[in-house]
Amino acid sequence: MLKKKTILIAPLDWGLGHVTRCIPIITKLQELNCNVIIAAEGPAQLIIYQAFPSIICLPLQGYHVKYSKKKTLFAVKILLQIPKIISVIYKEHRWLKKVVENYAVDAIISDNRFGLYHQSVPCVYITHQLAIQTGNSIGDKLAQMTHLYFIKKYTKCWVPDFEGKDNVAGKLSHPKLVPSNTTYIGCLSRFQTIPSINKTYDLVIVISGPEPQRTIFENMLLDQLNIFTGKVLIVRGLPGRKMDMPSLNIKNHEVHAHLSTLELNQVIQQAQIVICRSGYTTVMDLIKLRQKAILVPTPGQTEQEYLASYLFEKEIYYSVPQHKFDLQKALAAIGSFPFHFPLFNMEQYKKTIEHFVSNL
Repeated sequence: MLKKKTILIAPLDWGLGHVTRCIPIITKLQELNCNVIIAAEGPAQLIIYQAFPSIICLPLQGYHVKYSKKKTLFAVKILLQIPKIISVIYKEHRWLKKVVENYAVDAIISDNRFGLYHQSVPCVYITHQLAIQTGNSIGDKLAQMTHLYFIKKYTKCWVPDFEGKDNVAGKLSHPKLVPSNTTYIGCLSRFQTIPSINKTYDLVIVISGPEPQRTIFENMLLDQLNIFTGKVLIVRGLPGRKMDMPSLNIKNHEVHAHLSTLELNQVIQQAQIVICRSGYTTVMDLIKLRQKAILVPTPGQTEQEYLASYLFEKEIYYSVPQHKFDLQKALAAIGSFPFHFPLFNMEQYKKTIEHFVSNL
């Protein structure tokens, strides 16, 4: 009998999108009879255990990046944390050497963690940002050079987007210079379409992302919902937290700190309209479900701002900056918005994984 292949997967801890987009990869690897080990901590670890209760999950320190309350200070706040990030990259690279030996790891899949490459074990780096947006041209070049330095250390670079003009991430995933080890694997989504599902909510609001902007966005929405008369469901994006949000002054509302994959899969498709951040994993999920949505990018997070603008221009999703967000105006505007959903092969990534495992 052939030995089961052991594959280590480590998602970045900057938001929950990195871990949730690893769920379809884990599912496919298990279907291929692979032994999957996860490296994560905190909320990401909770999500993994919720989806895969019996999986081995090794604690691995995250980057713990903090964001600024003010958009203008976003880049400065990140720059000040670079020494800490470099320290974590160095530690995770040393940690990996021990884990590969102790667990007889056959391959590594790193979702945007820079230091999880190995000289003698096939290693994959996942990113949709081959071109990082910083807000200025010099910063863009420096960030891209640094990113390319790490990408080249990996055997493969998997980009969760589609090759060619019909794509989801625009110039983020399609720069002029594409690393030679790049493979476009198609979008990743943990969700499945539910046929003939009833639209039972006027709004489903999914709040996510790093603090303090998550709370700022939540409070802003609560203020505006007090005059909304429709049926609303709010997901706070706080796995492992108790429900401590004050009740709304409206009759038809539900509030959840967090929902499982199956629960969120369902309620999103029960929504007439979803309001959420323009994180890339969220966008991939919405496209998989062909769900109408209003995107509100995290202020200062240039990747989300670009994605929201790009998808608005392509008439796929309506978007509005947080400082200009007005619920009543946004709902009125989407009445005439086209919501043109492209027909993508959302199962494409499975062939890439099958090929990868067969060559181990």
